[in-house]
Amino acid sequence: MSCHPYEEENCYCDEGARIGAPVYPFSLDAYDPKEGFFATVSLDALKEQKKWCVLFFYPADFTFVCPTELADLATKHDALTRMGCEVISVSTDTKFAHLAWRQSETMLADVTFKMAADPTGEISRYFGVYDEETGLALRGTFIINPEGVLVSSEINFYNVGRNAEELVRKMEANIYLLDHPAEACPAKWVPGAKTLTPSEKLVGKVGEALK
Repeated sequence: MSCHPYEEENCYCDEGARIGAPVYPFSLDAYDPKEGFFATVSLDALKEQKKWCVLFFYPADFTFVCPTELADLATKHDALTRMGCEVISVSTDTKFAHLAWRQSETMLADVTFKMAADPTGEISRYFGVYDEETGLALRGTFIINPEGVLVSSEINFYNVGRNAEELVRKMEANIYLLDHPAEACPAKWVPGAKTLTPSEKLVGKVGEALK
């Protein structure tokens, strides 16, 4: 993986993705269920469009927990899109396998987000989800802000499915904090709830501040 658009000090290709750091400008082939054809997804294009990006890694097409996760994610796709977010699912399958799986698995009928292919495992390795023993990706969810910086990371083992509702909540919090960098969102924060402004006055007084 080469250091392409970023300056050398801002490129973490050899180290992998890091929270709070710019993400390698990846580009992946994908199947686009909404349009019904193959496409390319790239971080550079999303940055130009000022979009947030959710990368949703999963182990494999034609498996068992995976269709339940993608179907759940599909129920929140419209909400995430309204937030200015591009949702991209990723596995080490090919784009051709994605097409076949989308057309045969009834649980995926409402999936319209792009399904990206990482058959070499290059991008899965970069995000730390690649399993060298199986050649599959673990269940990883990554949020990248419009500036191309990684702001959220979640990785589960094969046997634990994720909750897209929590992903929406995290997106709402990250969007709020991009515009309010001096603040912090407490546990279970939702839009309209109180935030925290860290300072010496807040030390030992968090409970009072949230009343």
